Amino acid sequence: MCIWLGLQHCLLCATSIALLPIVFGPSMCMFDDDVGYQAKIMFTSSLYFVSGISTILQCTLGSRLPIVQGTTFTLIAPVIAVLSLPHNECPNTNVGINNETGHFLYNDTNGDVVDGVELWQRRMREIQGSLSVASITEFLIGVTGATTFIVRFVGPMTIAPAIALIGLDLFAVAYHEAEGHWGIAMFVIFAVTLFSQYLNNVQVPIPWFDKKRKWHLKRTKPFGLFPVLVTIILAYVLCHILTVTNVLPDDPAVPGYAARTDTKSHVVQNSPWFYFPYPGHWGLPIVSGAGFVGMSVAVFAGIVESIGDYYACAKLVGAPPPPPHAVTRGIMMEGLGCVFAGFVSGSGTTSYSNNIAAIGITKVASRRVLIATGIILTLMGVFCKFGAIFVTIPTPIIGGIFCATFGMIGAVGISMLQFVDMNSPRNQYILGFSLFMGLVIPEWMKANPGSIETGAVFLNQTIAVLLETATFVGGFSAALLDNTVPGTLEERGIIAWKKSSGDATGDDDNFEVGKESYNLPFSTNWRFAKFFPIFPQFDKQIRFGEEEQNHNTEAAQLFDIDVETTC
Repeated sequence: MCIWLGLQHCLLCATSIALLPIVFGPSMCMFDDDVGYQAKIMFTSSLYFVSGISTILQCTLGSRLPIVQGTTFTLIAPVIAVLSLPHNECPNTNVGINNETGHFLYNDTNGDVVDGVELWQRRMREIQGSLSVASITEFLIGVTGATTFIVRFVGPMTIAPAIALIGLDLFAVAYHEAEGHWGIAMFVIFAVTLFSQYLNNVQVPIPWFDKKRKWHLKRTKPFGLFPVLVTIILAYVLCHILTVTNVLPDDPAVPGYAARTDTKSHVVQNSPWFYFPYPGHWGLPIVSGAGFVGMSVAVFAGIVESIGDYYACAKLVGAPPPPPHAVTRGIMMEGLGCVFAGFVSGSGTTSYSNNIAAIGITKVASRRVLIATGIILTLMGVFCKFGAIFVTIPTPIIGGIFCATFGMIGAVGISMLQFVDMNSPRNQYILGFSLFMGLVIPEWMKANPGSIETGAVFLNQTIAVLLETATFVGGFSAALLDNTVPGTLEERGIIAWKKSSGDATGDDDNFEVGKESYNLPFSTNWRFAKFFPIFPQFDKQIRFGEEEQNHNTEAAQLFDIDVETTC
C-alpha cells in the first residue's frame, strides 16, 4: 500500500521534473541529435536521483513534513540569463565530425574546436558550480537559525496570501499542460473529482493475504486512496486507444497531437538501462560571478516559497504550525540538498506544491509514503528506462491533474483567514492588496523581460527574479503591511492562531501538544542542544526567555517601575 501511494506521488512530480531538460536544452547547446538526446536523458536521470535523495532527507532529518523535493523552477530565469551571456552562445553550425566518437565538432565561443558532448557539459559545469556555492548560503541560513528571525514576522495575515498565491500562480502551468487536448484534460478533471469527492468512501473487496487469515477478501477504499493513480491509468488507456485507432492527429501542428502516447516513445528506446549520477560526473564545476548572484537570488526566493509550503502542508495534514526549529531544519536540509543537487544534476531542489495538494485530495499524510516516493525517484534516476516511462505520459493528462489539485493549495491559504477578523477594513485592504500585487507584478515582469535596468547586471537579475516570484511579492507585501499598519493582536489573528497550536499559555505540556511530531527521530536531550537552532530545546529556551521578560514587564508596570531598567 505504501509503495502504491508513493508511486502516485511520483506520477505527479515526474513530468514536472522532466520538463527542465526540455527548457534548458536549447540554451545548453543540447541539439536535436543523438548527443542532445543522450544529454537530456542523463540530465533527467540525475534530476530524479537528487530529488529522491533530497525527499528522503527532508522527511527524516529536515522539517519532518511529508513534502516531495523536486527541481525548482525559480532557477529558470537566472540559468537562462547566465547561458545568454556572450561566452555561452551556442554555435549555429558544425565544423566537422569527430572520427573517434562520431559526434559533430563545433567552434566554441573561446575559439576551441570541441566535441558536441563537451559543448553542453562546459555550460552545465558553470551552472553546477554557481548553484552549489550559492546553495551553501541557504544551508547557512538554516543551520544558524536565521529563519527564526523571518518566522517572527509571519502570522496568519502573512501566510494566507503567500500560500494562496502558490496555488493561484500555478494556473499558467496547469493550462499550458492541459491545452494540448482539453477533452482529455476535462476527462481527467471529472475523474479526479468523482473519485476523490463522490466515491472516496466506497469500499471495494480485493484479494488480500496475511499469515492469520491466509487469502481472503478485504474491503478497502481504492478511489479515496488512489484517485490520482486510478485517473492517470484510465486516462492513459483512453489516450492509447485513441492513438492506435488514429482518432488523435499525427501532425504536431494540429491541436490534440499532445495526447498521443507514441510521441515520446523514442525517449524509452534511446535511454540506457543503467546510469549512476555522481558528483562531478560531467567534470569539475566552474563558478562565475554572474551565475553566483543570479542563483543566490533564486535560492532566497525558494526559501520564502518553501516556508509557505511548510505551513500549507501542516494545515493539510492537521498538524500544528511548524515550530521554528522545524522550519530552520527544513531550510537547512533544502540547502544541503541544493548543494548536492548542484554537484550532481545542475539544478536545485525545493518543496513541490502539487504533491502537497495531492495530500489534501487523498487524505494520506504518512511520512513513510513520501520516503517510499523518494526511494522510487532515486531508482528512477539509476534505472533510466524505468524513469523514461513516466516521461511518456501525455501532457494533457498531467494538465488535468494540475487543474484538479492546484486549487487545493489556494484554498488552504484562504482557510488561514479563519483566525483573522475579516470584518476589519485594515485586514481587507492588506489581503486584497497583497493578492492583487502578487498576481500583477510577476505577470508584468514575465511580459516585459529586461525591463529592470539599474546599470548593474547583478542587481538587474536580483530584482527581476524576486519580482517574478508571486509568493515573494504577495508574502512580502502582506508581511510589511501586517507588521507596520496599526492593529491589535486579536484583529490580526495572532491570538487565535497561537491557541490553535497550543501556544497560548505558559504551560509546557500545552506547548508541546502535537508538536512532538516535528522532533527528530532520535533523542536530542543533550547538554548543549539548547544552543543549536535545529533542535527543539532551542525553541523552548527562546520561548521561556520571552515569557520571563513579559512577566517582568507586567510586574514593573504594576509597581510603576522603569521597565527597561528592571529588564
